[in-house]
Amino acid sequence: MARFTNQAQLRYGNAVTNSNIAVGEILEVLSAKKTAMQPTYGQNDTITYLITLVNAGNTAFTDLTIKDDLGTYEFNTTTLTPLTYVADTIHYYINGTLQPAPTVTAGPPLTITGISIPANGNVTIVYEVTTNQFAPLAPESSINNTAVISGGGITPITVNESVLADSSPLLNITKSVSPVPVAENGQLTYTFLIQNSGSAPALAGSNAVITDTFDPVLSNISVTFNDTAWKETTNYTYDETTGLFATLAGEITVPAASYTQDPVTGAWLVNPGVSTLVITGTI
Repeated sequence: MARFTNQAQLRYGNAVTNSNIAVGEILEVLSAKKTAMQPTYGQNDTITYLITLVNAGNTAFTDLTIKDDLGTYEFNTTTLTPLTYVADTIHYYINGTLQPAPTVTAGPPLTITGISIPANGNVTIVYEVTTNQFAPLAPESSINNTAVISGGGITPITVNESVLADSSPLLNITKSVSPVPVAENGQLTYTFLIQNSGSAPALAGSNAVITDTFDPVLSNISVTFNDTAWKETTNYTYDETTGLFATLAGEITVPAASYTQDPVTGAWLVNPGVSTLVITGTI
């Protein structure tokens, strides 16, 4: 609720006198809220935002504009924008009913025009963005996203929403084989490269497990993890009849990634944490 003050002045002859100060309040009937549908983000992640507008008054608002800064922040002598609007993801609802899409300019800033809110009604705007190379990835980083609603004779309304960088492990795995080709009854080696792009290490409590069914079946296998020899039943299980190999829960651990921001471009670079599982056997 906005407060205003006003004071009058009376002049007569050479005399001047001031009135009392009158205090009034403007009842703001339009309210807004911005919400991210997920609390955290990662590299090249998709975030869905909702902007909700509620009109508690008896007069409709028309021709409103929403400008979203897409998380723009200062870097050295320039500005970087960590979010990119995903084309054609805008959805515009009036009182819960889907409307034709408003006009959208991708920006930055993302600009949405032609929004109307009926008397005693509400509007919901839904759209998607992706994190790009300028999205901060270091631990405890965040993207603070600001949108301003203006036009239609209203006092501009600013809404904010912050999303935190994901602080959990983010694992992927690649597998290679050597030699290629391999002779019958020859020795074959499978190498599993496990990478962690997350800011937290994958510790034993993560209970990461690798399973694989070797075809052709390997016999007399030897296993190392990060150059340390593993023992069957202690670190893994293997069935020479079916070829089913499985690590025991908690044996696979991977260090956290490290992150650097290019001092010139501002782009964030990821150096994944790596662990290696090597299995050698006879086919």
